Parts: sequence; structure tokens; C-alpha cells
Amino acid sequence: MPGPMLPKVAILDDYQGVALRMADWSVLDGRAEVVAFDDHLDRVDDIVERLRPFEVVCVMRERTPLTRDVIDRLPNLKLIASTGRANASIDTAASAERGIEVTHTDYSSTPTIELTWALILAMARNLAIENRSLRDGGWQVGLGTELAGKTLGLLGLGHIGSAVGVIAQAFRMDVIAWSQNLTAERAAEKGVRLVDKDTLFGESDILSIHVRLSDRTQGLVGEPELARMKPTSRLVNTSRGPIVDNGALLAALREGRIAGAALDVFDTEPLPLADPLRSLDNVLATPHIGYVTAEMYRTFYGDALRHIVAWIEARRG
Repeated sequence: MPGPMLPKVAILDDYQGVALRMADWSVLDGRAEVVAFDDHLDRVDDIVERLRPFEVVCVMRERTPLTRDVIDRLPNLKLIASTGRANASIDTAASAERGIEVTHTDYSSTPTIELTWALILAMARNLAIENRSLRDGGWQVGLGTELAGKTLGLLGLGHIGSAVGVIAQAFRMDVIAWSQNLTAERAAEKGVRLVDKDTLFGESDILSIHVRLSDRTQGLVGEPELARMKPTSRLVNTSRGPIVDNGALLAALREGRIAGAALDVFDTEPLPLADPLRSLDNVLATPHIGYVTAEMYRTFYGDALRHIVAWIEARRG
């Protein structure tokens, strides 16, 4: 008699094709069937069609939203193994109603802190433009900007924002901060000067965003805030795209009302091919790689795999 069918595990949005190398998935040999998908699907019908046979879905952060519509159409789904400590794109209420377990992994903010500074430094010294000139057979084409003596403004002073501020002090920058709940005591503890919102946008030479996306922060940086920024100032966003009003940002960049922007996050991801952010000369854009390091992936996939193994063992009793 044939044995019981093995549970099927789907690993989604493995963009780099590395998921199966970031953890020892061989522990599932003979216990589960694992399939990694390196492409991204946008249409709900396509997502449902792909995932219908799977009992377990391993999702990377918010790359593929598992909405109620998707969850309700996946009768075999029993476990969602998400990477990161939280995933706002999973409908946890719909999962709970269906008795679908949702697990999360450990997380480190170190990669995002480091990428923020990579973007700040690359933007200040025009590295992308100078590199392109060199590759095209040219030589120096612009002037960089020194950071010493400049003002770094932090929109948000949580774990990531405060760490970014500490590094700024090593560059001899003045650091100011504002957020809706920031207190003078918290700012002083981090060696940062608390200012009001208007001052934050008006004085910052580099303004870096480090707040969580929520109803309160969506569109927090809009036309009025961008209008207060100096024409020599630059904006950095490694948090979430919708915190910034995309239309207002595009207008400010096109009209030269701010000098530039460094962006790792966008309203729609992957960024559509025709999006103007892909081609504006005063935009340094990266494809949401703030957390994309070998070390972080090993944590994500290693923890997710342990949750999957535990689920299989519990199911077998």
C-alpha cells in the first residue's frame, strides 16, 4: 500500500534563487516536498492557482500578501511560515478563522542600518553617477558633498533611527529628530536634539525616515513637508514606500525643489518597469535590499525551517 502523501511546502519570492542554500532543508527529505519559486506573482488568481496544492507556505516579509481573498481560496493551507517578527501583509484574522498557524522568525536591524549609511554616502558623493561615467569611458562629472558639519534629520528615533544617528555623530554631523511620540528625554538619551516637525524638514541636509508604516504615518511626508526642505537637501527612505507621498516626491525631484532622494522601498514592489523613479538622475534607487544579506537570510530561512519541522512533528503526533 502507498504511504501517506507528503505535505507540500512552497517557498515564495526567492528572487536570488538562494533559499534552499540558506538552511539545511535536507531535514525534510522523506517528510515533505519543498518547492522554491524565484518569480513574483501579482494577480490573486495566479497566486491562488500556484499555492492551491500546498499545505505550508513560506513567505519572505511582505513580498506576496496573503489576504483574506487568497487565504479563503486555499483549502489545503495549514501553516504560514513568515520571515521577520511581524508581517502586516498576512490577514491573521482570516488565518485564525481557518485554524491556519502563522509563525515568525528572528530579525536584526543591522542590515537596514548599514544600507541606510551606504545610501547616504553614495548619494553625497554621487557614486552611481560617477561609476556610470567611468564605465561609459568618461571621468569625473560632478562634485560631492561633505557630511561633516551638515545636519542629519531623523524622522523616527527607534532602534534603527537611533543607531543611524550614532553613526552620524562619528561623521561629525549635527543630528536632529522628530516623530509623533518622541520625547525630549528619549532624544537626549540618544545624543540627538529634539525639534518640531517643521524644523526637522527645514533644517535637515539629509532627512532619513525610520518610522513604521501605519494609518498615522501613511503619507506623513507630503507636499507641505517636502516644500520646507532646502533645494540642497536629500531624502532617504529605507522604511516603507507609502510613508512618502509618491506624487509629491516625484514633483519635488523633477522640479529640483530638493537635490535628490535615495530610496530602497516603494509603493508597489517590485517597482514597475515604467516607473519614473527608475530613470530620474537625482534618484538613487535600490530594490528593497535593506534586509537582504546572507546573515539575515540564514536567520530567516533557518528559523522558518525549524517552525515547519515542528509543525510536521506535531501533526504526526
